[in-house]
Amino acid sequence: MNLKTQQKFMKHCLNLAEKALALGNPPVGSILVYENRIIGEGIESGKSTGDITNHAEILTVRDAISKGNKALLKDAAMLSTHEPCIMCSYLIRHHKIPNIIFGTAVDFIGGCTSEFKVLETESVPKWEAKPTIIKGVLENECLDLNRRFIELLNSK
Repeated sequence: MNLKTQQKFMKHCLNLAEKALALGNPPVGSILVYENRIIGEGIESGKSTGDITNHAEILTVRDAISKGNKALLKDAAMLSTHEPCIMCSYLIRHHKIPNIIFGTAVDFIGGCTSEFKVLETESVPKWEAKPTIIKGVLENECLDLNRRFIELLNSK
């Protein structure tokens, strides 16, 4: 996937992140792309649903599977406004999603930038090859959404 295509799909993630933010959630939007078409999408919903497992990436995989796309996960790209956390990274590795593209890193619990490198480890035999990771796509736009979320939290 070339940079122009990555940016096009990341803009879709940003639109999803706006929806998450409007519901009071952290501004995270995620999609799965197979052969240049979206096969699943999700928005961060942990705060609005009270279920911490409702991360955008997890909901994206659930959406893809519910649409009959489970077999495509091993050949898809996941895009997210934020680096997948360690929980989401486990899900990604379990489903063998080979390409991860994200906007901004996540301090302390990111799946590749924190000390918990779930996305990069090669010590779990059943996980096979680690995914290709592309960082910083539309990073400033993703960071801007984060700033708006912090402002929202501070205004309460």
